[in-house]
Amino acid sequence: MNSLEDQLKNLFPDHEPEDVPETKEESTIWLQDEPLICKYEKRKGKPITIIERYNGADSDFKILSKEIKKLLSVGGSFKNEQIIIQGDYRDKIMKFLKDKGFKVKRVGG
Repeated sequence: MNSLEDQLKNLFPDHEPEDVPETKEESTIWLQDEPLICKYEKRKGKPITIIERYNGADSDFKILSKEIKKLLSVGGSFKNEQIIIQGDYRDKIMKFLKDKGFKVKRVGG
C-alpha cells in the first residue's frame, strides 16, 4: 500500500510540498472589566448554570459558549445574551473563565 504522500507524488511529480508550520489558534475573545455573573437555577426541575452580563460581541460570547460546552461535554445554549449550560458546573466554569482572564462573580446558592 502506498501512503497518501506517495500517491500524491505520483499524481503531481513536479509539485514541491511547502512546510506549513502548525499554529495553535489562540482565542481572541474580548475581555471586559465588569465581572461575568455565574448563577445556578432550576428549570423544569433540572439544574442549569447561567453565565450573563457579557458586554462584548455576541459572536465572542457564542464562541465562549461553545468552548464551555466542549470542556464540560454537556449541552447548553446561547440566547438572550446568556449562556445556559445543563447541570450545576459553577465551580468548573468559574475556574475556566478565570484562567481565560475574565472576572467572575458567583450569584445564588
